[in-house]
Amino acid sequence: MQDHACVRDEAVHRDTRPELRPTSHKSQSPDCKIREHIGAVKSASLEHEQDFELREQMSGYKRMRRQHQKQLIALENRLKAEMDEHRLRLQKELETQANNTYIELERLAKRHTTQMDKELKSVAAEERRIQQQIVAQQKKELTSFLENQKKEYRLCKDKIKEEMSEDPCTPKEEKQERLSRHKETVQRSQAEEEAHLLAQQRLVYDRSCRALKRRTAVRKHELEQEQLREKELNKKRTQKEMEHALMIRQDESTQDMERRQLQMLQKLRIELMRLQHQTELENQEEYNGRRQRELQRKHSLEQRQQPRNLKSVEMQIKKQFQDTCKVQNKQYKALRNHQLEVSPKGDHKTILKGLKEEQTRKLAVLAEQYEQSINEMMASQAMRLDAEQETECQALKQQLKQEMELLDAYQRKTRSQMETQHEREQQKLEQKVSIRRAHLEQKIEEELAALQKERTEKIKHLFERQDREISGFDTESRGLGFGSLGSLDFPKEDNR
Repeated sequence: MQDHACVRDEAVHRDTRPELRPTSHKSQSPDCKIREHIGAVKSASLEHEQDFELREQMSGYKRMRRQHQKQLIALENRLKAEMDEHRLRLQKELETQANNTYIELERLAKRHTTQMDKELKSVAAEERRIQQQIVAQQKKELTSFLENQKKEYRLCKDKIKEEMSEDPCTPKEEKQERLSRHKETVQRSQAEEEAHLLAQQRLVYDRSCRALKRRTAVRKHELEQEQLREKELNKKRTQKEMEHALMIRQDESTQDMERRQLQMLQKLRIELMRLQHQTELENQEEYNGRRQRELQRKHSLEQRQQPRNLKSVEMQIKKQFQDTCKVQNKQYKALRNHQLEVSPKGDHKTILKGLKEEQTRKLAVLAEQYEQSINEMMASQAMRLDAEQETECQALKQQLKQEMELLDAYQRKTRSQMETQHEREQQKLEQKVSIRRAHLEQKIEEELAALQKERTEKIKHLFERQDREISGFDTESRGLGFGSLGSLDFPKEDNR
């Protein structure tokens, strides 16, 4: 009997241990369901608000990117139009320079033609003057010659008459015949001398005219050489140097514009990237603040809901305690009835007293255990909530820190990529400028070399033609019997 009582007593103690188990939805009170529904509605509203803010942020970011792209395209189009206008203006400058060069050379050619005509007219007038002087001088010489012949004829005639007068024996007819023969001899001799003089004068005149033609040709050649030197050596080279100087100035102005345009484009890119990074950083900071505020609201809500949740759990524990007490009372009654049945009637009072004391002690222990369980549950729930909230705060801080580091790394990478791109663009521009300048310098050298070659060829051809003309003229003069005409002197004008 005692062994059986001990077994049941242990069963009672085992059944009366408190158990803290989470209750199912069926055992929750209506107040808990209402609180959970309100929390779910608040969470859904919060998530909807977060999604709306993210969508607005992303939409604003896309609008900013599109606006930046439009700004870059607008600047590129404006710079391209400016460069096209600049190149058109340079082309017009070159065309104007070429037209001015053509006009200047045409004006120089006309001046040379006028100068040549004037010089040839002057030389022709000089030739006519010299020819007239030669004719006048020869006429004077002929007149003097004829007068001298007449004097000689009269002297000879008078001498013969004297000789004939000294010889009175000579018949008159013989004297007349002798005088007639002498007259014919003298006249014939004078005619021959006159013809010889006229032939010499004609030869001198023809030789002088020939020499004048040679001198005219030489003067024309000298003038052609002077005009060629002025045109080829001075004017064309000067015009070409002016054209080259203009091309160099245009190339330098193009370089300045290209560098300035690249600097403007890169400066705008840098500014737009700065604005983009600033916006990204502000959005990230706003996002971080929103996440922290959301976590704070969540924790505040959990803190406000914790007393109600703990009260609900406490009520459940008390209900479990009451149920356990009822079970224990039933067990006590069953044990009491069993003890009274198996015990003598005289011991009933003692047995009832012992059972009552034991029941009181067990209920006190059970109450103390349940009270301790409630206190431990409340303390653990508070510590668990604080620990969970602290863990969530640390996790959020770490997550936001990593996201900020990722954003910073991304921005550094994009800045580095842009700097690399700008360096490549700068190097490409400098290479383009260097190659274009080298081509320009090569073109200038080639044009100067071509100009020098053309000038040399023209001078060579001019000298060869002039040499052929003078050589042919001299050969023809020697064939005509005039000999060398280069050192022939001509009479000067009286007024010189």
